[in-house]
Amino acid sequence: MRLDKYLKVSRLIKRRTLAKEVAENERILVNGNLAKPSKDIKIGDEITIEYGTKNVTVRVISLEVSVKKADAINMYELVREEAKN
Repeated sequence: MRLDKYLKVSRLIKRRTLAKEVAENERILVNGNLAKPSKDIKIGDEITIEYGTKNVTVRVISLEVSVKKADAINMYELVREEAKN
C-alpha cells in the first residue's frame, strides 16, 4: 500500500492530498529514511511523522484498504510521541 493512502486510511493524516504534501516536504520517515508519498508500506515498518509541535512514531500492524473510523487505530501501534523543541 502507498504511504499517502495508508496515512489517510489509518487516520494519521485526514486527507490523502495532505499526506502527499507532508511527505513531499520531507516530514515523514519510514524506517529512518525520508519517504516519498508513493513509498510501499509493509507490516512492521516504522513511520515517523513530523507534525507542527510533535513527532509521532508508529509501527504498521495491518494494511486494510478501508476501515471504519473507530477501527483505524488498530492499523498501527504507537511507538513514541515526543514534543519538538
